[in-house]
Amino acid sequence: MVSKKKFYVTTPIYYPNDIPHVGHAYTTIAADILARWFKIKGYDVFFLTGTDDHGKKIALAAKKAGKSPKEFTDSLIPKFKQAWKRLNIKYDRFIRTTDKDHEKFVQKALQEAYDKGDIYKGEYEGYYCTGCEAYYTEKDLENGCCPIHKTKIEKLKEETYFFKLSKYQKQLLDYYKKNPNFISPKNRRQEIINRVKEGLKDLSISRTSFNWGIPLPFDKKHCCYVWFDALYNYYSATRKKGKEKYWPADIHLIGKDILWFHSVYWPAFLLSAGIKLPEVVFAHGWWTFDKEKISKSRGKVINVDELIAIAGVDSARYFLFREGVFGEDGDFSEKVLVERHNNELANKLGNLVSRVATLIERYGVEKTENKIHPSEEFKKAISKGKIEIKEILTDNPKDNFYIFEEHIEEGGKYGRVFSEAIRYILEGICLLVEKQVEEYELDKALNTIFAFIDYCNQYIQNRKIWETGRKRDLYELKESILKIAELLSPFIPESAEKIKKQFTAKKIKKGEILFRKIK
Repeated sequence: MVSKKKFYVTTPIYYPNDIPHVGHAYTTIAADILARWFKIKGYDVFFLTGTDDHGKKIALAAKKAGKSPKEFTDSLIPKFKQAWKRLNIKYDRFIRTTDKDHEKFVQKALQEAYDKGDIYKGEYEGYYCTGCEAYYTEKDLENGCCPIHKTKIEKLKEETYFFKLSKYQKQLLDYYKKNPNFISPKNRRQEIINRVKEGLKDLSISRTSFNWGIPLPFDKKHCCYVWFDALYNYYSATRKKGKEKYWPADIHLIGKDILWFHSVYWPAFLLSAGIKLPEVVFAHGWWTFDKEKISKSRGKVINVDELIAIAGVDSARYFLFREGVFGEDGDFSEKVLVERHNNELANKLGNLVSRVATLIERYGVEKTENKIHPSEEFKKAISKGKIEIKEILTDNPKDNFYIFEEHIEEGGKYGRVFSEAIRYILEGICLLVEKQVEEYELDKALNTIFAFIDYCNQYIQNRKIWETGRKRDLYELKESILKIAELLSPFIPESAEKIKKQFTAKKIKKGEILFRKIK
């Protein structure tokens, strides 16, 4: 039996110091989209998310709430799980850093690094932001404040154990050079490389000022620095029997503010342990609210329930990946979310589904065979990024045929395509969407799909199908809508499933309105 290709996707593990907000949702939905996509493609998928329960930040939040850290995090974990359920997110494991299998593995990793000589005792003095659980140099600060939280930063001095991060500077730089996609998107790569070239200081990986964390196996007075503990969740989750095949991760999805930890600390820990490195660390941008990063500590936040309440789950999922370029910042706007719901989901997709179902109910359909398929040259040109959506779609779908030029370096090819034209175009669209999703260009994939939806709506108008009742045209449209539903299913799974059921029924008829407009 041939084993399936695997795909392993992770989100960061979130601090459970409050209920999840749109920033958490964005990364987790992105992971869900990729997991669903690769499942459709027949991959053996493992999707990991969870919470980072340890660290000073949690200890302080618990104290403020009058609870022990474990009681405090236990009370918030259900909120995360409920939020992901409400957003139709289907993860394979929800890991917590308090899980016994994870704690056991982190202690093993600490001991091995210590035995190897990569961990040594010393004294740390420097700046530390509890909100970030991160160390900063004086030049990183903005007027003595954390560059992320804009809050005054504390200066620490205490006995600590250091990890020899400096030892791995050259190996990291070599790895970045040999694996240019490791740090993605590419516009984030050079900044990390430049900082590593400047030199790496050894990393303090233990604390004695509080004890909410995993104790060091070789010195119980010290608890493990939260990032050494947290980053290992990606690997420890694959140490259970049957899960070993998923490592290395195909993609770690993270926010840009934690790229340093994932592209420098994490690979250095793995190099020390002799463990294979993940394929891609993809750092997306922040969602802003009034142009400021969404953050509870700064009073800029919209939680998951508020997000869903605006226009529903699928509209929320759609908006987050249609509104901004995946990888860059986006500014949240309830007004724009409603506009996209009304103009794109209701007017374009909903209208197409309703019109075609109504016409099929009236006239029926007549199956046609698609004898014309994109050439190998065309497929190759798409895979190399030489063909764009505007070159796949025709300007004039009213004719019984169209002239299509394949833009390839070797020269143009022309072909006359008759009633199968719409499915010929659809095959090109599918190839382009596949390339875009698998290169993590999720916004571009939605743009391509909706350009084809526009084309289908125009096809109905120009060919006046409501007058001709041409069954072959309706068959082409039915097949196109089913493929559109499949392509959209990772993004808007509930609506895609409704479309699929409607258009695979023995008798296709107009159903309920797919997306009701919001005033």
